[in-house]
Amino acid sequence: MKRSDWVFSTVLLSLYGFFANCRPAEPFLTPYLVGPKNISEEVVTNYLFPIWTYSYLAVLCPVFLLTDLLRYKPLIVTQGLFLVTNYIILCFATSLSALTYLQFNFAMVTSTEVAYFSYIYSVIPPERYQRATGYVRSAMLTGYTFGATLGQLLISLADTSYFHVNAINLGIMSVAFCISLGLPMPQQGMFFKKKVEVSTDTLNEVTDAFGGETDLAKQATGACCDWGNLKTSGKQMWESLKESYSSRRLVQWSLWWALATAGYGQVFNYVQLMWDHIEPSTTSSVYNGGVEAVCTLVGAAAAFSVGYIRVQWDVWGELSLGVFSAVGAGCVFLMGLTSNIWLCYAGYAIFKASYMFLITITMFQIAVNLSMECYALIFGINTFVALTLQTILTAIVVDTSTLGLDIVTQFLVYGGYYSTISVLFLLQGLYTICKHCRKSAEETKTDRPSSALKDKYGSEGQDLGSQSPPPQNIKEQLAL
Repeated sequence: MKRSDWVFSTVLLSLYGFFANCRPAEPFLTPYLVGPKNISEEVVTNYLFPIWTYSYLAVLCPVFLLTDLLRYKPLIVTQGLFLVTNYIILCFATSLSALTYLQFNFAMVTSTEVAYFSYIYSVIPPERYQRATGYVRSAMLTGYTFGATLGQLLISLADTSYFHVNAINLGIMSVAFCISLGLPMPQQGMFFKKKVEVSTDTLNEVTDAFGGETDLAKQATGACCDWGNLKTSGKQMWESLKESYSSRRLVQWSLWWALATAGYGQVFNYVQLMWDHIEPSTTSSVYNGGVEAVCTLVGAAAAFSVGYIRVQWDVWGELSLGVFSAVGAGCVFLMGLTSNIWLCYAGYAIFKASYMFLITITMFQIAVNLSMECYALIFGINTFVALTLQTILTAIVVDTSTLGLDIVTQFLVYGGYYSTISVLFLLQGLYTICKHCRKSAEETKTDRPSSALKDKYGSEGQDLGSQSPPPQNIKEQLAL
């Protein structure tokens, strides 16, 4: 198999996605920190986890720009390296300062995910995008599900310690890092194009022929990333941004994406703390891995079903966003108010499935009329807005320097947040449906008179047409 073949790149990226997301220890991070690492639940909730959010926001924009400038592969390799470092720290570090750095380290892992999602579109032909995307996303979900299931089996059946589960995770991340080194290097980014390569002899011939330094000579001899190239690339990105957000429909879908993703991020980050609050891991059996595996499968099935749903999304899309956001709000309230761990698990499963269902619809609706360059840019902008909102939520609700709320009150706040999103899109959806119905009624009313006139005069016109034509002028009348 040739290294330039799209199959080779897709297989390697799928393998990397599988191993990088196969993390048996991740569903048990909170029990590991509050148990063997002996860190209080309050410190984990109100100090450690907010650092990840702040760090993620700080590094997202630089990483997003470097992703295209460095042509994706270096960022994927960097992600693999930080994944290895992440589990080295979890296995062997004991001080609070080291675990504080761990949050920044994991922020680098999550911020480089944009390189993983964009890489495939730079090394394969456009006609292969759909198949390659399906393979890559399937590999990610399979890896996450397998990792969560493996972690649960190791904890529940093999009675493996949290330390040894993290050690196994470290080995898996090492495999992912090695796979990332074998990925082919893309020839150019989507915005920062590759410089023209010209031999020295050809360059001298061109220069002598034109009696001076030409544009080609300047381009060939200039720096790899000169200011002219950066300026042109920046202008291209700005034009793509204006073109994309000129659509009112796209702005509405992007708004839901940013708002809902911010709330989902908070619930996902702190749900283990909620589970540990309801049933402490030090005294009860922990089923976090099994729950995450089931939630991923249910969410994947919900996302898969989108391809078989035939709905006029221009009309019903906003109402659907409002209805499913209300379902999500109810699930978050249930998680915050119940004292039954199984009800909390069920609420989380429904919440995650509804989010994955809607985010799949949203991504499809945004991408359907955009070029791949625009989609990559919109993906980055929407992620940045979502992360900004999530940072604001963290700073106000979680951080000890402000409210520093306990975990139950936090989930009640997140439920209220999702309720606000639901009301906003329900009202907009009802307005859109009423507007569509009124427009349809007016079109029907306009078409009805013309149809009636056609029915009334059509037969008479045919009868008149069958008669002899009238004389065309006076001379014809006199001749008769």
